[in-house]
Amino acid sequence: MAKRPRWQYALMLSLLLLALCAVLVPYLLRTENELRIHAVQQGLSLPDGFYVYQRLDERGIRIKSITPEGDGLVIRLDSPEQQLLAREALKNILPPGYVIALNEPLHPGHWVRKFAHAPLNLG
Repeated sequence: MAKRPRWQYALMLSLLLLALCAVLVPYLLRTENELRIHAVQQGLSLPDGFYVYQRLDERGIRIKSITPEGDGLVIRLDSPEQQLLAREALKNILPPGYVIALNEPLHPGHWVRKFAHAPLNLG
């Protein structure tokens, strides 16, 4: 069995790292346009997802999905503009007692600041 030159191992490792980056970067830079609805008053139940879908669809707001998650509803939308329109519409549709929060995407600068503020102990 012939021994491979070192440059071939370096090339294979580089290609493997490049493929790994190509797979992981979309997940790290993902910008999801979401709204989260939570009830803030005790005893107040979440609105029905189908009801929310119908009311937003009547207003021409395009929805990717509505799913229950934890103690709230998560609404995924097509664009940031649709996200803002849906938030305003839901403020008018839902009775008082609900929080409608934008799910802001994390920017790479957030990660840099987070690690920059953490102390580094090397010994």
